Amino acid sequence: MTDVDIDYLRSWIGRERSVSDVITPRLAASLDAVLDIDRVATPGAPAPIGIHWCLAPDIVPMRGIGADGHPARGNFLPPVPFPRRMWAGGELTFLGDFRIGDDVSRVSTIENVELKTGRSGRLIFVTVRHRYVTPRGPALDERQDIVYRELEGTPRAPEQAPPLKVGDQTRHVEASPLLLFRYSAITFNGHRIHYDQPYVTGEEGYPGLVVHGPLQATLLLGLASEHRNGGLPETFAFRSTRPLFSGGRISLHAVLEKGQTSAWIADQQGNVTMESLVS
Repeated sequence: MTDVDIDYLRSWIGRERSVSDVITPRLAASLDAVLDIDRVATPGAPAPIGIHWCLAPDIVPMRGIGADGHPARGNFLPPVPFPRRMWAGGELTFLGDFRIGDDVSRVSTIENVELKTGRSGRLIFVTVRHRYVTPRGPALDERQDIVYRELEGTPRAPEQAPPLKVGDQTRHVEASPLLLFRYSAITFNGHRIHYDQPYVTGEEGYPGLVVHGPLQATLLLGLASEHRNGGLPETFAFRSTRPLFSGGRISLHAVLEKGQTSAWIADQQGNVTMESLVS
C-alpha cells in the first residue's frame, strides 16, 4: 500500500498561480472544429463556450513530463503519490463573457486536499479554484475537483445504471480516437490515457482510451446553452460518474426540471458518465 503523508500534501492548500493567455481566432476556430460547429472566428465575437479550458495550459519541456504524460507533480499541484489522475467534476459561475481577441488572466488557488476511501480504494481529492478576468472584468469563477486513485487492481466501474429517461433534447457524438486527439492538441494535454492505447490498457488497466472530462463538460455546456435558447447559464455544476471510453456513438441529453436544465452524457451502453445541473 502506498504511503500517504496527507499533512504534507495539505501544506499545498493556499498556493496560488497566475497565468494569462489570448483567445486567438485560431484557437476559437480550432475548438469550433472539434465541436463540429461551422462559424467564422471574428475578433470581438463571442468565443466558443468552454474555451476557458483551452487557455494557459501547463507547458513544460519534455524532461519535466511525468510517466502519465502530465507535467511532473509537486510544483503547483501537490505531489500526490497515487498514479491515476482524473477530472471528477466541478462548478462554473459565469460572471461575464469571453470574446475572441480577449487577453484573459487566470488566478488559481489550491483550496483543499482530502484523503477518502471509496469502493475502488483510497482516493485523494484536490480542489482548485480558478478565477478568470478579461479586459471587461471578472468573467468566470470555477471550482475544479481532481481525484487521484491507486493503481492496485483493475479500475472498478460503477454498477450499470442506464439513464432513467431520454432528454427532451438529444444529440449524438462519435467518440472517436480522432476527436480525443484533436481536443488534446488544442488543450496541450499530454495525458496518455487519451491517446496511448498500450499505456491506458497495459499500465492503467482501462479497456480503452478515456474521453476527457473537460471535453464532456464542454459538450454538455453547449447542449444546455441551446436548451436555454443560446444564453449563457448563471451556474453549471457537474460531476463524472464513471469513465467514458472512445469508440462508437455517445448521446447527450437535456431536460428542463423545476426551472433548471439537467444534462447528462450516456455512453455506448447507455450508462451515465457525466451529469450536470444548469441554472
